[in-house]
Amino acid sequence: GQFVKAAEAKTDFYSQSLHYGYSVFEGIRSYRTAAGDTKIFRATDHFERLKNSAAAINMPYQWTTTELVEATYEVLRLNNLQDAYIRPVVYAPANMSFAPNKESHIFIAVWEMAPFLGEKLLRVMTSSFQRPNPGAYKIHAKATGHYVNSVIASQEAKAKGYDEALLLDMHGYVAEGPGAYLFFEKEGNLYTPPPVNILPGITRATVFELCRHFEIPVEEKLFTIEELKTADAVFYCGTAAEVIGWESLDDHPFNKNWNDSLGAIIQKAYKNLVIDKPIEEPSLQH
Repeated sequence: GQFVKAAEAKTDFYSQSLHYGYSVFEGIRSYRTAAGDTKIFRATDHFERLKNSAAAINMPYQWTTTELVEATYEVLRLNNLQDAYIRPVVYAPANMSFAPNKESHIFIAVWEMAPFLGEKLLRVMTSSFQRPNPGAYKIHAKATGHYVNSVIASQEAKAKGYDEALLLDMHGYVAEGPGAYLFFEKEGNLYTPPPVNILPGITRATVFELCRHFEIPVEEKLFTIEELKTADAVFYCGTAAEVIGWESLDDHPFNKNWNDSLGAIIQKAYKNLVIDKPIEEPSLQH
């Protein structure tokens, strides 16, 4: 209920969130639109997912989506930001046991952030770490503790000279990146892993909508690293990463020029969509 400077904000050292990673969060972006306004992209979808994540791991949640969206616009205004990254976190009170909490707290922070994975084509490495087993976690919850897996996978790839990691599931099928979803192009179609072992993605859903707009065939299916390496082109997508193409996987290059790929069409359309700029209709040649 208050607006405070981040440097002056305080939290409890005995919070269940700090000790056990028991909290949920969202990654959201706002943009300066073509008309000069401030727009939080798919704000309602993100805050509804935040509520669903809290419910999935039994965290009390007493806020409405409307009040959180309004509060976020005010935080942006107070920070004089339009193009910004937004991080709401629902966290637990002091509780050094595993007993259920009767309340939760929330903060919403904003800051300037370039695309999370940069803007050049990515050199990706297959991680030695697997995506967590959905039988052990509520995979559809965007919970902080789950992201230790993402951090160590990404750090492993960067330590070996790559830009990012790719995680497989427990059965050896391609799952997702540490913080992004994967699509690959093959013979004029796009393919992506099914929502079995991945977080329900808002940017992923936006890519599906753009595919329908451009009449690009897209299919959810299980596939292996070996099949992925036969792709014409590959890209990651996510709120923080936006849409970013791959150069290679495990030093295996993809032969299609990125600028001629379906991913490049999606990338350009996404950049226009988030700022309310008309989506240009490309000439699709497969």
